[in-house]
Amino acid sequence: MASTWGSGSGDSGDSGEDRPKWDNKLQYLLSCVGFAVGLGNIWRFPYLCQAYGGGAFLIPYLIALVFEGIPLFHIELAIGQRLRRGSVGVWKAISPYLGGVGLGCFSVSFVVCLYYNTVITWVFWYLLNSFQQPLPWSTCPLNSNHTGLVEECRDSSTVNYFWYRQTLNISADINDSGSVQGHLLLSLAASWAVLYLCVIRGIESTGKAIYFTALFPYLVLTIFLVRGLTLPGATDGLVYLFTPNMQILRNPRVWLDAATQIFFSLSLGFGGHIAFASYNPPRNDCEKDAVSIALINSMTSLYASVAVFSVLGFKAANDHGHCLDRNILVLLNAFELPDQSVTREAYPDLLLHLNATQPEHLARLPLEVCRLQDFLDKSASGTGLAFIVFTEAILHMPGSPVWAVLFFGMLLSLGLSSMFGNMEGVITPLLDLGLLPKRLPKEILTGLVCLFCFLTATCFTLRSGSYWLEIFDSYVASVNLLVCALLEVVGVAYVYGMERFCADVAWMTGRRPNLYWRLSWRLLSPLLLLGVLVAYVALMVQSPPAYWVWDPHYEKFPGRQEKRYPGWVQAACTLMCFVPLLCTPAVALIQLLARRRRQRGHQHQDGRAS
Repeated sequence: MASTWGSGSGDSGDSGEDRPKWDNKLQYLLSCVGFAVGLGNIWRFPYLCQAYGGGAFLIPYLIALVFEGIPLFHIELAIGQRLRRGSVGVWKAISPYLGGVGLGCFSVSFVVCLYYNTVITWVFWYLLNSFQQPLPWSTCPLNSNHTGLVEECRDSSTVNYFWYRQTLNISADINDSGSVQGHLLLSLAASWAVLYLCVIRGIESTGKAIYFTALFPYLVLTIFLVRGLTLPGATDGLVYLFTPNMQILRNPRVWLDAATQIFFSLSLGFGGHIAFASYNPPRNDCEKDAVSIALINSMTSLYASVAVFSVLGFKAANDHGHCLDRNILVLLNAFELPDQSVTREAYPDLLLHLNATQPEHLARLPLEVCRLQDFLDKSASGTGLAFIVFTEAILHMPGSPVWAVLFFGMLLSLGLSSMFGNMEGVITPLLDLGLLPKRLPKEILTGLVCLFCFLTATCFTLRSGSYWLEIFDSYVASVNLLVCALLEVVGVAYVYGMERFCADVAWMTGRRPNLYWRLSWRLLSPLLLLGVLVAYVALMVQSPPAYWVWDPHYEKFPGRQEKRYPGWVQAACTLMCFVPLLCTPAVALIQLLARRRRQRGHQHQDGRAS
C-alpha cells in the first residue's frame, strides 16, 4: 500500500519493510479515536456521572485518566510503533516468556468480536424499524382476539414490549434457550457483512470507512445537543447531571468504577491500538498522539453526557407533566370542578387548599406522587438507556422517526468503529504469528474470521441470547484485561527495561520521557492497576453472579426479577474470566521447558565433544 505519510521503516521488526502504512496521519488518529470512543461513551459514562455525585465523579475519573489511562495508552502506541508488530509479536519480541500476554489480548479481542457485533445487530434492527411513521414501539398491538391490547404490552409499556418481546422475544430463564429468532439472525448476517466489507483489506479499507464512522457520531451528537437544549426540561437534566455531591466520593465503588471506565473506554489491553500503531512511520510522535486521543475520548464522554441528559431532562419533564395531568383529572372529577379550571402551575396551590379544607376526601383519592426528581432518577445505562429510555424520549419529540434514524445511525457508526479495532486486534496477530500460509490473501483470512464469528454468534439470537451476551460482556473483558494491562506495564518497565524504552521513545519522538511518564510507568500505574484489580476481584467474590429476567408472569411485573445463575453457568463465567489468563503462565512454562531442553542438548553435545 503506497503511503503519503512519512517514510522509513523500523529496525526492530522483521516485517517493517513490507508492512502496510496509513495513507495519512488523520486516518490513524481517526481509527484510534473510533476504537476508543464507543458505545460506552454514550450509554455508560453519563450514567456513572449521574449516579456518582454528578460533577464530583469527574475527580476520580480525571485521576484515573492521568495516572492510569494516558500512561498505559502511551505504552501501547509506543511499543506497537517501535516493534512494528501486533500484540502477540510485540510481547514475543520483548520477552519469549511474555508471549502469553499477547495471546491473552488476542483471545479477549476475539471473543469480544463475537458478542459486540450482536449489540450492533440490535442497533441495526432498530435502525431499520426507524424508517416508519409512526415508530413501531409507539403503540401496543392488538391481542389475538382483536378485543384489546396485548396484555404484556398494556401492563408494561410500548418501548419495553418492543424491546423484550418483539426484538429479543426473551425467555424467562437462561435455561430456556428457545429457538433462533429469524429477524435477529438476518440482522446479524447483515451486520457481519457490513463489517467484512469495511475490514476486508485491513487498514486499506478501514482507513477509508473511518472518515464516516468516526466523524458521523459527532455530527449527530451536535444535532441532538442543539435540539436537546431547546427542549423544555433540558436545564433540569443538566443540573441533575452535574450537581456535585462530594460526600459520595467516600464510597470506594466510585473510585473503582471511575478507574474501570477510563480503562475500558480507551480500549486498553485489547491489542487493537498496538496493531494500529504498528502501521505508523517509526519516527511518529506517539506521546503527542496518546495524550491527544485520550483527551478527545474523555471530552467526547462529557459532550455526549450533555446531549444525552438534555434529552432525558426533556423526557423527565414530559413524564412529570403527564403525571400532573392525571392527578388534575382525578381532582376535577372528584370535586366536580370545571374543566380546564386547574393548570399544572396551579396544581400545588389547589392541593394545599384541598388538604386544608377537605383532607379526608383528598386522602381517599388515587393520586400519584409527582416529583420531577423521581423521573430524573429513572435514567439507565447500557441497553436500557439506548433501547428503552432514549427510545421513549424520542417518541415525545416532533418528527420522532428522523431522530430515531439519527440516534441509531450514530450508535451503528460508534459500534463499527470499535469493531474495526477489535478485528485488527485479531487479524494482525494471526498474520504476525506466521502460522498461516503466506500466500493466503488477507481478504480470505478476514472472511473466514468473520464467517466463524457469525456462525458462533448465532447463539445470541436465541431467546436466551441477551442473557448470554450480558455474561460475555461482564466476564470476558474484565479481570483478564486488567491483568494483561498490569503485565504490559511491568513487562515494559522491568523486563524490556525503562532506560531502553525511554531511549526508544526519544528516538521516535525526539525527546526523552519526562518525570511524569517515568514515575507513572515505574510506580503509579502498576499500583493503581493492582488496586483496581484487587477491588474488582473482591467485588466479584462478594456479589454472586445473578441476572435480571423479563417475565410477564412475575408477580411484580412489569418489574424485572433477579435470579441466581445455575451452577453450570457460574462455571462458564469463571472459565470466561480466567482462561485467557492461563495463556501467560502456559507460554512462559513452554518457553522454560524448551530452554532447559536446549541446555541439556548443548551439555550433551559438549560431553560428546570432550
